[in-house]
Amino acid sequence: MKPVKSLFVALCALAAVSCAKTTSTDNQFFTLKNDAGMEVTVTNFGGRITAILVPDRDGVMRDVVLGFDKVEDYYPENNESDFGASIGRYANRIQNGKFTLDGVEYDLPKNNFGHCLHGGPTGWQYQPYKVVEADETHIKLEMDSPDGDNNFPGNVTAFVTYTLTADNKIDIAYEATTDAPTIINMTNHSYFNLSGDPANHSVCEDKLFVNASNYTPVDATYMTTGEILPVAGTPMDFTSPKKVGAEIDNFDFEQLKNGNGYDHNWVLDTAGDINLVAARFVCPQTGIKLEVFTDEPGIQVYSGNFLDGTVTGKGGVVYNQHAGLCLETQHYPDSPNKADWPSVVLRPGETYTSHCIFAFSVCSGDGHCAHENQ
Repeated sequence: MKPVKSLFVALCALAAVSCAKTTSTDNQFFTLKNDAGMEVTVTNFGGRITAILVPDRDGVMRDVVLGFDKVEDYYPENNESDFGASIGRYANRIQNGKFTLDGVEYDLPKNNFGHCLHGGPTGWQYQPYKVVEADETHIKLEMDSPDGDNNFPGNVTAFVTYTLTADNKIDIAYEATTDAPTIINMTNHSYFNLSGDPANHSVCEDKLFVNASNYTPVDATYMTTGEILPVAGTPMDFTSPKKVGAEIDNFDFEQLKNGNGYDHNWVLDTAGDINLVAARFVCPQTGIKLEVFTDEPGIQVYSGNFLDGTVTGKGGVVYNQHAGLCLETQHYPDSPNKADWPSVVLRPGETYTSHCIFAFSVCSGDGHCAHENQ
């Protein structure tokens, strides 16, 4: 870890980067800034976004993601959370913690209802990334994952680069290589609350659009069944914007009962075109709008169902159910066991890439947003 510390000291001395040392280790906070006043704070521990400050319609800066005040609060012995994390090796769930690749069966840790979730109990969100580049508007982090990391095969070198653009976009680029056949599926796991006031404002009050005609249903253990079903005529239909909470408690609809709310993968209609909006999330109270763009085939929408008031976050705020909404761009859950779904296999000589953009702006004073009916 010595090279990371040396880089950290050099960057703090030479670049206009806010490097607040909060522990005696090499896990640090780094703050990116643009001329518009937006700020994004990242920690190399878990490659996490820990704060996003954006202006509301009145120009008031609001922190729109959940998280903690200190780096050590993200350590699993203190809080087992995915707040803001760069997830790997495999975002989402793998059924029964098993998959077969080239005739070899791999048995992964089972850390969620009998399945492997987010790479296992010591997935990358609970490991330090190396800082390899950083300046005022971007930071590049590296994860060197050895063969057998949570029983995944192959030595993998992965990178995640956060870039804050001049027009208030967070551009997230992932890439990875391996020396043996493996699987990979990375994502960002930020919990958004666009009110900036998660103590008093539930995301159920905010409007969501998802550019998807189909979704992948789950069973009672949150595992995809292998089906792809239409959203039309169901509470899963966000092809026209509606409040997240409009139907979230309709447990007569089996999928909402199985998910304890929304915890599902939507099959995007964007066909990998990053220029098309994959999802749009709007808080009428503040006018803050988040648009998500991605080249991934799916997006997991998770409505913070398991937040239960037992976690205290930034500023002493208690995070209750539905205090945040996750919009995780990724391949579908359990794709290694679903032969007809887009492949997540990475082989030597290939480079895995994934691209996600979180674009922030504001709506008009009456809470109306352009394209609201799209």
